[in-house]
Amino acid sequence: MSNSNDFPLVEAPASGRKGVFSISMVLFSFTFFTGTMFAGGKLGVSFSIVNLLWIAVIGNFLLALYAASLGWIAARSGLNTVLMGRFCFGEIGSKLADFILGFAELGWYAWGTATVAISLVKILALPEAMTVPLMILFGILFCVTALVGYKGLDALSRVSVPLMFILLVVSMYLAAHHAGGWQAMTKIEPGETMTWSAAITMVFGTFASGATQATNWTRLANSSRTAIIASMSSFLIGNGLMIVAGAWCAIVYQQADIVEVLILQGLSVAAVVMLCLNLLTIQGPTIYNVSAAACHLLRSERRRTLTVVAAGVGILLAIGGMYEMLIPFLVLLGSIIPPIGGVILADYWFYRGGRYPLLHTVRLPRFNWLGLGAYAVGAVMAYLSPWVAPLVGISVSALVYIALTRLGKRQPAADSAMEQ
Repeated sequence: MSNSNDFPLVEAPASGRKGVFSISMVLFSFTFFTGTMFAGGKLGVSFSIVNLLWIAVIGNFLLALYAASLGWIAARSGLNTVLMGRFCFGEIGSKLADFILGFAELGWYAWGTATVAISLVKILALPEAMTVPLMILFGILFCVTALVGYKGLDALSRVSVPLMFILLVVSMYLAAHHAGGWQAMTKIEPGETMTWSAAITMVFGTFASGATQATNWTRLANSSRTAIIASMSSFLIGNGLMIVAGAWCAIVYQQADIVEVLILQGLSVAAVVMLCLNLLTIQGPTIYNVSAAACHLLRSERRRTLTVVAAGVGILLAIGGMYEMLIPFLVLLGSIIPPIGGVILADYWFYRGGRYPLLHTVRLPRFNWLGLGAYAVGAVMAYLSPWVAPLVGISVSALVYIALTRLGKRQPAADSAMEQ
């Protein structure tokens, strides 16, 4: 198998492993996402600055811990999330996870493609008729880096991450200066209301899908320690900074749209550069995730072909109005994605004792109904929960899976070694 395909259907070999800096930079570029700033903006108009910082810390710490837990398994096993799903959901049952994770990332790809087109029309005062052609243009452009695979994402991230960080710091400084300093910011009253539970769910939901699929890169880590450090730092600091930056500016200007904020700050040119560079960086890993899930769904190694097809679908969704669906989309992801990770964690640690057999040495059942049932219970409970939905989903799905396998008193994935 060629390295350009990044081992979509087998364990990542030792020869393909990377160090902590390389993995961290790709994950940082993944979490430095404009969409997270928009979500932070929604929080900024609903909370005081002090409460907002606490929400950001709690939400992103939980998200980072979740990503690191899956990353640990990925580095040890060389498997990504969709491949892990075979053990706890079954050979065909795991396609449920493929579909859900692929759908989530495809939604993000469509949202990002729509966002850059709509924002450029707004910032540059272009004719409205340019919106759809720009969506098509950027949808194709964003697909290019994913076609290159890990090497392309790694190279691009080393340029985009530092530039994005500088722009965020400058924007936050200008906002604080405009408000009259920290003390003045603490006195600004929020114009809207939101519960803490909903806020933490939104923080977690912004990258619940990303954290679940970050294993596409942490499986390439040269050790579990590397995967944990890269996951914790990128999701806690990277995703956290994006949430705080969006909220920080929204508090001052009472404007949730970060592009509008940059225009108000006189940073229109910087806004164009930020949008294009940031979304070019993040959309590559996003559509890469879609193609990884599609490879497993279809049992195909033609990742590049599936990347192009997925990008085409994403463009159609962007044209169809995905831009307006951000908040309900985040709430949905915070409910249906984390239970997948909950079942995987329970299966690996509590059932299998921290070790997977090699995929080519086992014959797995078509459906593992215990895993699928545990996922369904976790997802429904998370969606209906008035508390923090992602935590409910992870905890309930994991506990139900452990209980079902104990009651069943049998191996859920029938993984007695069988050479194929």
